[in-house]
Amino acid sequence: MPLVMGVDSSTQSTKVEVRDADTGALVGAGQAPHPATRPPRSEQDPVAWWDAFLAANAQAARADEVVAVAVAGQQHGLVVLDDRDAVIRPAKLWNDTESAPDAGWLVQQLDGGASAWATACGSVPVASFTVTKLSWLHRSEPEHFARIARVLLPHDWLTFRLMGDFVTDRGDASGTGYWSPIEGRWRTDLLAVVDAGTDWVGCLPRVLGPIEAAGEHDGAVVGPGTGDNMAAALGVGLRPGDVAVSLGTSGTVYSVSARPTADPTGAVAGFADASGRFLPLVCTLNATKVTDAIARLLGVDHAGLDALALRAPPGAGGVTLVPYFDGERTPNRPDATGSVVGLRTDVTREQLARAAYEGVVCGLLDGLDALRTAGVAVDDGRLVLIGGGSRSTAYPRVLAGLAGRPVLVPDEQELVASGACVQAAATLHDRAPEEVAAAWGLGTGHDVEPGAHGDATAIRAAYAATASAGGEAGPGS
Repeated sequence: MPLVMGVDSSTQSTKVEVRDADTGALVGAGQAPHPATRPPRSEQDPVAWWDAFLAANAQAARADEVVAVAVAGQQHGLVVLDDRDAVIRPAKLWNDTESAPDAGWLVQQLDGGASAWATACGSVPVASFTVTKLSWLHRSEPEHFARIARVLLPHDWLTFRLMGDFVTDRGDASGTGYWSPIEGRWRTDLLAVVDAGTDWVGCLPRVLGPIEAAGEHDGAVVGPGTGDNMAAALGVGLRPGDVAVSLGTSGTVYSVSARPTADPTGAVAGFADASGRFLPLVCTLNATKVTDAIARLLGVDHAGLDALALRAPPGAGGVTLVPYFDGERTPNRPDATGSVVGLRTDVTREQLARAAYEGVVCGLLDGLDALRTAGVAVDDGRLVLIGGGSRSTAYPRVLAGLAGRPVLVPDEQELVASGACVQAAATLHDRAPEEVAAAWGLGTGHDVEPGAHGDATAIRAAYAATASAGGEAGPGS
């Protein structure tokens, strides 16, 4: 019984799973936290990720028997190394918004603006993208920028620590803002916009195929790794036509597609996936952190907030919450703040709780609409709810009601780590990742039906009106 390990290195923690490579049966697991961060400056020392991996690995049963391993990491982060392969400065994470001015500047540097960027790399730069963080570093810390010998993503750096070479995969590379999913190559001309004097070719890792081995770690085969969203798609067995809604600290809506996308509005990021296809995706900065904050204000735990929200009617009695608590990526409002409207003297705790869930879900359903507008098939497959929010009793019911369709909640919870296990097994056995996921029976779970959900169209219209009317930080905020 060969064993494989999948690593999920997220913003908050490292999680590992050990699984039977043939059946997918879970054998062991471990978890260790990362240092807390808070936008607009969100940074972590990469060494903390390695320490967390070692701690999580030590907890996992039979980790020493693993014959293949793959790392899935948080997308977009910037890790820069010097000519001795030492980390120059803390990594800027995906949710660091200090590079928002750089995103706007970069868009203006290409003839054709946003459309030219979408054509070149599938996406329009926003503050989360790696290219904007490189621009910020060039502008804000030129002494550190001058020392750059390697530019890596979080999963690239962890893979390097495992096996000593600089590699990445097409999925994670597609979130940098300088790799083209359509052409399958680095676009160093886009990096030249940041600095024309840097040898960008020498700085970038080699891009591996979906099941191409990167090397070995203590005798175990190391897979190419990928980004967290790409790994979760493997872990749930996402098929073309399916839609995944991921509710974690941030929120994402994405689908697997046979064709690449290039959305000039910037709403849809035209990513590649980890199987050789594409992963058009919409991301919001604010998801479960919003309901966490409302739970804290109301003095209840997660279960208590679920109960409050489900006692309120759909539409929350006219209370609408816009969840741009820490700025927002989609829509691109890095300086935005949250807002609540419709309050009256008889407002209840139940209404505020319901409004929080509905605000988060409405923002993600706007993302689903953006995928549809971009030509992605999103109406014929499953609507799958993943991430920490899937363990809520309120989120699945609110999503099903406002979407007007059943929501599948998978049995597996740690889908990023599971997807990394899938990739490790696929690399070990030279099989397509989707074949491995199917053989393991991933993507099964229970359906939540829409039920009585009020006037979903009116609820979403009220949200849209409130979101378009405000959300930007005001004077003194």
